[in-house]
Amino acid sequence: MMTVQQTFGPPFSAFNVVQENTIKGGLRGRVRNANGTSRRQTTREVAGIDQNKALNRALWTLTERMAELKEG
Repeated sequence: MMTVQQTFGPPFSAFNVVQENTIKGGLRGRVRNANGTSRRQTTREVAGIDQNKALNRALWTLTERMAELKEG
């Protein structure tokens, strides 16, 4: 996985880091249920081509909009 230091730079290099980590899976975090209790959860790898394509498209759109906000 990429380190935090490697994420600084232009928005498109940050996009590459997010894309790689999201598609490979293995990200760890905590989620809370309706009762307020939390549990550990790990993301799974995106294996399907259709899901991969849709995820990449959504990430790219988000990156472009973030770049627009930063410019203007």
